[in-house]
Formats: sequence, C-alpha cells, structure tokens
Amino acid sequence: MGNRKRQSAEAIKEAKKNTAFAKLNNCPTSPRKMRLVADQVRGEGVDKALAILKFSPKEASRRLEKLLLSAIANWQAKNEEADVENAELFVKEIRVDGGRMLKRLRPAPQGRAHRIRKRSNHVTLVLGANNIES
Repeated sequence: MGNRKRQSAEAIKEAKKNTAFAKLNNCPTSPRKMRLVADQVRGEGVDKALAILKFSPKEASRRLEKLLLSAIANWQAKNEEADVENAELFVKEIRVDGGRMLKRLRPAPQGRAHRIRKRSNHVTLVLGANNIES
C-alpha cells in the first residue's frame, strides 16, 4: 500500500470513529408512513430525537425509537472510553428505503379482483458525534 493511500485510509478510519449506525430490515410499515416520522428526527440531537419519538402517536415512532437506542448502544460499544452526554450525538443520516412487497388479491365487485400491495421498508440510521472527550 502506498503512502498516500495509507494516509487517506487512516483519515477515513478516524472519521468513522465518530459515527455509528443501526439498520432495521423488512419492517412491516409502508415507507411513506415511516418517512413522516424519520423526517422529524433527521439532524436532531439524540436527546431531542428520543423525546420526539417517545411522544409521537404514530406506530412507526416506536420502531424508530428502538432503532435509535440500538445505534446509541453501537456507538458506546465502539467508543468505550467516551461519554455519551459529552459527545453531543446527533442523527447524522436517516434513510428509509422500500423493502419487499407482499402481493395479495382482494375480491372486487362483478367477479373482479384487485391487487393489494403490503409494503415493508428498510431503515438505516447513522449517528454522528460533534466532539469526543474522555
């Protein structure tokens, strides 16, 4: 490995130390409903995001709250010596993608059938830290 490539790899590794992520796959909620909740917490601090999700009446907020707690635990496992309160964690990126679709048939009038699409989604949540001090 060349010197320049090694330096850039070390810089990338150092930048990844400040981030942690968690994924939720095949969540049985439509992506549109999940995005409504995800847009509320994007860019917010972890404490504020947890408060928003805790008091939101939507069903998708419970799943995102659990995912956010998982991402915080992943960050703590990666940075054992750092303190969560002093790190100023925030939701750096939250992405909701469409998952697989279950296709069902529903009877319709006059002998017809309508296709029902039961959607699911994949959510990726990335946390970032503004400053890390032991």
